[in-house]
Amino acid sequence: MNRFIDERKDNWQRLEDLLGLLQGTSLRGLSKVEVREFGALYRRAATDLAIARAESRDPKLINYLNSLVIRAHGKIYRAEGEGASIIWKFFSHDFPNAFRSNWKYMAVAGGTFVVFAILGFIATWIDVDFTHFVYLSGVVDNIQSGERWWTSLNDSNQIGASFIMSNNIIVSIRAFAMGALFGVGAFYDIAFFGAHVGSVFGACYKLNPPFGNDLASFVIGHGVIELSVVCFCGGAGMMIGYAIINPGDLTRAQALKKKGMEAAKIVIGCACFLVVAGLIEGFISPSTLPVGFKIATGVLTGIVMYSYLFLVGRNDDEVEELNAA
Repeated sequence: MNRFIDERKDNWQRLEDLLGLLQGTSLRGLSKVEVREFGALYRRAATDLAIARAESRDPKLINYLNSLVIRAHGKIYRAEGEGASIIWKFFSHDFPNAFRSNWKYMAVAGGTFVVFAILGFIATWIDVDFTHFVYLSGVVDNIQSGERWWTSLNDSNQIGASFIMSNNIIVSIRAFAMGALFGVGAFYDIAFFGAHVGSVFGACYKLNPPFGNDLASFVIGHGVIELSVVCFCGGAGMMIGYAIINPGDLTRAQALKKKGMEAAKIVIGCACFLVVAGLIEGFISPSTLPVGFKIATGVLTGIVMYSYLFLVGRNDDEVEELNAA
């Protein structure tokens, strides 16, 4: 029996270590490799328990193994039984909490977008040829001819909404993925996107002011969510880049894992926001509804989104800080 213990105690200790990592959480707290290891160690411990019961009269060993197996089984059973509660927990706590913990990155990305949008507008106002620099050469002809390309969405709202949602999600994921280039890639992507948007409006108001007003009335309904989300995803990319540059007290691998999980939560949540923006852009923005209704839609959806991100899922300490402020 001593030989039995010596041969297997390392496995039991490793299972103890993994259970320690899961304290207060589920198997989602482990990597895929660790989850597979956890399952294998659990099955070995269950087998060892059966052997100990059959061949050993040591109650301490049997009680230890029984406790170890019960604890591991509880984690596996909990993971299998969570179901829809995982989704609820994500949207009621994990996503908004990850956003608030890293809001400074989102603010940097948002500020970058605004600054370069203003610069793009000014540069285009001074010289319309700036549109070529941000790959908008064809838009000048559309503006001068008065062709309102967005009205075509009225002809097929379902197809338009699907295309818009897919395109917006791709743009946001690209801004996030560019963050792997030490954060510089995300900064460049957001800056270029800002200059692109600013240049469009600069060309509109320079060449055909009524056209610019029409474009603004089209964008306002969905733009608050859409532009914010692109900046959020860019900020999530910056999180990854900064973790590589400055991991703090953690190793780079640990910092990347920690920030990577938080950034992934932000991007997944933002993809859901983009579904809402795509629906508005496909059905409300190109419609003949009054401009006031579209403005109200943009303002209301913006208030709801930011209220959700900054207020939902706060713990007791956060509530106290909010009240004190």
